[in-house]
Amino acid sequence: MNVHLKALLTHDPETQLSAKARAFAARPKQLFINGEFCDASDGGTFASEDPATGRKICDFASATAQDVDAAVRAAHAAFETGWRDMAPVARAALIFKLADLIADNAEELAQLESLDSGRPLNVTRVLDIPFPVEALRYYAGWATKLSARTIDLSLQSDAYHSFTRREPIGVAALIVPWNFPFVQVAFKLAPALAAGCTVVMKPAEQTPLTTIRLAELVIEAGFPKGVVNILTGFGRPVGSALAEHPMVGKVSFTGSTQVGKSIVQAASGNLKRVGLELGGKSPNIVFADADMDLAIPGAANAIFAGSGQVCVAGSRLFIQRSAFDKVVSGIIDHASRIRIGAGLNRETEIGPLISDVQRRRVSSYVDAGRKAGADVALGGSALGEAGYYYSPTVLVGTTPNMTVQREEIFGPVVCAVPFDDIDDVLPLADHEVYGLASSVWTRDISTAHHIARGLKAGAVWVNCHGVYDPNLPIGGYKQSGWGQELGQAGVEAFTSLKSITFRL
Repeated sequence: MNVHLKALLTHDPETQLSAKARAFAARPKQLFINGEFCDASDGGTFASEDPATGRKICDFASATAQDVDAAVRAAHAAFETGWRDMAPVARAALIFKLADLIADNAEELAQLESLDSGRPLNVTRVLDIPFPVEALRYYAGWATKLSARTIDLSLQSDAYHSFTRREPIGVAALIVPWNFPFVQVAFKLAPALAAGCTVVMKPAEQTPLTTIRLAELVIEAGFPKGVVNILTGFGRPVGSALAEHPMVGKVSFTGSTQVGKSIVQAASGNLKRVGLELGGKSPNIVFADADMDLAIPGAANAIFAGSGQVCVAGSRLFIQRSAFDKVVSGIIDHASRIRIGAGLNRETEIGPLISDVQRRRVSSYVDAGRKAGADVALGGSALGEAGYYYSPTVLVGTTPNMTVQREEIFGPVVCAVPFDDIDDVLPLADHEVYGLASSVWTRDISTAHHIARGLKAGAVWVNCHGVYDPNLPIGGYKQSGWGQELGQAGVEAFTSLKSITFRL
């Protein structure tokens, strides 16, 4: 390991965090129920750790099923006694105020997000905090724009007047993953509030820091008690109790397909609505005619950005055979120059994996690929003595039956696979389980349209990858999810559609 890399892999929060962020990070954190901070009902706590060092950040209250019930009942009471009937312009004003407060505290939140998740501060400053601000502002606008339709009946005369109405579902349980903690909070919280729902939110146990800071901003913004509740803790008992609770009208979950299936089963008791954004094994297709100045760094960033801990990561890279060697060598060259390090270091471009468990998972997949006959063209090993770093890894010689090409790894590992022509690549790119996202790189507009139509995925990016916008819905095919987030579809997902007919 070179000296420069070794220096990047360590950091000192005592000197790199602002005094405000350092003070918040250090103190124990409580649950947020009915507008008040409180301990868990049994006094239980758990520790959150810094993935760059493995050291403890602070203790969080570990919610129980009893705490879930208290939070859901608080949310239900707030919904029934005012929030759903509040003038949409008043709800919008509160959401706008929350967005402004996040913007006012953006640097502190960016530092906390970097410390907690390992994401580079250079990224949290320009993406992880600004995007939630804009998502909240976008959905604040939707609070005043959910509207009804009048409908002319096809089998009846003018003796009837029919129209539709959108109404908030009620209490929404929002279960947030660890890879983009604050961004995912905004994806779910903003449309739920705009639709008129109240919420109980559970951040991932690995990354709850900024969500608890958000609770303080919710108070400062002036939200009525019980509209927003936040429970820190584990999938069992918190997530499962939320999915099972009869007063919860909808569960919005982002995470693994396996956990998503368990939430569907738990939600069946009262047949509550379920929105799922689940796993992926996204294909990234590079044709020989592509602009390689775009395609090579684009394909590299599609898998290595975020240390590969991205649901839409382009983990299966299909390259037209005549360009295969050029693209692979270009990606290896790009990856070998990526600055890996602790998120709070200014030079860091990608940070650590979230935990030792995740690093061992990634290592086990690469080891299995080696044993099955894959060649490691780059990387394939852990980095550093402390923290949870893993080197960007390029595998060649993989086959569709290998686990590295078949299963979601959620790490900086890409399988590079050659193909001959357009008719060959679609069957290769299609995945029997996942259909979350995909990208294609080509100068030929006909090829681009043909591939975009043929890919069974909820998002297709052409000559780009991972483009998100508050107005652009995204959701998965197959076992990659149910429903969409963002855009008009995202807010309508928190409503029920009612039809009303008058006899005139």
